[in-house]
Amino acid sequence: MKITSPLAIGGSSLVATTAIRHWMGTLDYRVEFGDPTADPVHPDYRGAKIYVFWHEAILLPLYLRGHSNISMLLSRHWDANVLDKVARMMGFGVVRGSTFHGGSVVLRQLADRARHGNLTITPDGPRGPRRRLAAGCVYLAGSLGIPLVAMGLGYQRPWRLGTWDRFAVPRPFSRARAVVSRPIQVPAGLDRAGIEWHRVGIERLLVHLSDTAEAWATAGGHRPGESPARREPSRVAQWAAALPGPPGVALADELDRVGLPGAWVDAAPAA
Repeated sequence: MKITSPLAIGGSSLVATTAIRHWMGTLDYRVEFGDPTADPVHPDYRGAKIYVFWHEAILLPLYLRGHSNISMLLSRHWDANVLDKVARMMGFGVVRGSTFHGGSVVLRQLADRARHGNLTITPDGPRGPRRRLAAGCVYLAGSLGIPLVAMGLGYQRPWRLGTWDRFAVPRPFSRARAVVSRPIQVPAGLDRAGIEWHRVGIERLLVHLSDTAEAWATAGGHRPGESPARREPSRVAQWAAALPGPPGVALADELDRVGLPGAWVDAAPAA
């Protein structure tokens, strides 16, 4: 059923936001960072980032990282209207559109936000295919000169909806886990082959991190370097996003760090 009237959108958004805050507040959160300073709440965080994660796990970052100077890219389609309001209520900025379709206006908006804040994208949204990374985030990272951070997110035996993304609804009082990459540098001026090489590699990385997070959430236990993840606003990100930050590591280096080298890595195209 389409929700199109402003009154219905507002009411549904308020109910959804309240439910998310109470429901997600029961979970046990742990995170393993490749680089803890990539987290916008870390005291040593510097420089804007583009955070990417699969659409199915959007409840976790919505709950944990509101008010952290992050703008979310959402579709202009009607079914993102409620999510738009929810994201704003949870403390995110919102940009509506696509980096490819009618993308010039959207790119200008994103570039403006990135001068003083972070961006986040669900690269398989808004229609899928599930866990198939669209190239828009790669193009955006290279165009804006902002490193990309891949976030693998998982829950302990979540309920799954019958949607294209098999949207995950965590069980109350269960485990939620995140495994996060180091910031990755995407070179500027890539040709089509270079964009596709990075798209495939980042997709591969994000699938691996997500599978790792899900397995960790299911089995429990501990991982080296893990830490608790708390819902907290970031005072640092309000000013530190505008400062110069580390450029990020090469994609091939990050794939090697997590144990995903491949023959195609050795033939990385030049910018």
